[in-house]
Amino acid sequence: MKVFMIGGTGLLGSAASEILIERGNEVRSVALPPIPVGADIPEEMELILSDADKLSDDEIVSLMTGCDVFVFAAGVDERVEFPAPVYEYYRKYNITPLERYFTLAKKAGIKGAVVCGSYFSWLAKRRPEMKLCEKHPYIKSRIEQEKVCEKFSDNDFSVFVLELPYIFGVQKGRKPVWTILIEQLSRFKNMPFTLYPAGGTAMLTVRQVGEALAGACELVLRNAENGAGGFRAFGISCYNMTWRELLKIVYKAMDGVSDRRIIDIPKWAFKAFGFSMRADYKKRNTDPGIDPVGLADIMGMNLFIPTCECKELGCTADDIEKAISDSVELSVKAYNGTADLVGMKGEGA
Repeated sequence: MKVFMIGGTGLLGSAASEILIERGNEVRSVALPPIPVGADIPEEMELILSDADKLSDDEIVSLMTGCDVFVFAAGVDERVEFPAPVYEYYRKYNITPLERYFTLAKKAGIKGAVVCGSYFSWLAKRRPEMKLCEKHPYIKSRIEQEKVCEKFSDNDFSVFVLELPYIFGVQKGRKPVWTILIEQLSRFKNMPFTLYPAGGTAMLTVRQVGEALAGACELVLRNAENGAGGFRAFGISCYNMTWRELLKIVYKAMDGVSDRRIIDIPKWAFKAFGFSMRADYKKRNTDPGIDPVGLADIMGMNLFIPTCECKELGCTADDIEKAISDSVELSVKAYNGTADLVGMKGEGA
């Protein structure tokens, strides 16, 4: 199998490329420079350092020709900040490119595609009464992204979306997204306890995301061999953990304290803080992808996903506590400015 990937040097793309190559497959990728210093990028991957969105249609078709599966491991998530209206940026980076790439993939004879999505889509579809798409531009964009994926799927072209939750693990030289968590927890540095919501989250390691992406690519190929196609979104989770359980591991990795006192913050208090965050966003002319007031409803629930679909894609057991600890340790260095790291880009990675 030969895979064409956009985002092969990113945290998730490089993990998937490594596993695909280990299994005897070929990977050709277009990715934005620079490559993080020390990053473990597979030497066997055919790499084109460029902005794929700026390549011509003919150039993309040429790169796709001879490949079996297209993987979109790029785009932006809710942690990348933009001015209002933020939804237009999500459309620019997460939706519009897929409409173009799917069209070109079919022209090049590719058999199907795999897209990195968000577990917020999984939640929005199962809890419509929460009206998450009305409250949160980012969640709306992820649902719209899935609709585009479904629109382009047919009997001859499978499209799979991996609805990814919190991901732990590091790539050498790249700033972890968990630096934001370290910044949040710094507010409680001089307090004898930490205030945090009472809910929890699904999660998995970077390696397990790579396994899921590789497994989805293999499923695309099996579908093609069996004359099948269509669309499917996979709810992805290998572990489900409360915030309190997670923070115990985080604090142990930060300062060796394993018995940090965690107090559940009432939902009304979290929402009150959300109003102050709204004011801060407005002051900075920034439009949040996730409304900070509405976020209280999500953070206060156990957003747990069954692990069956991860297993179906071939995810194997991993050391989640080590992955969390590795993420925290590098995030602390990023927060303290003691490591030279490549940060998140608006264009994807």
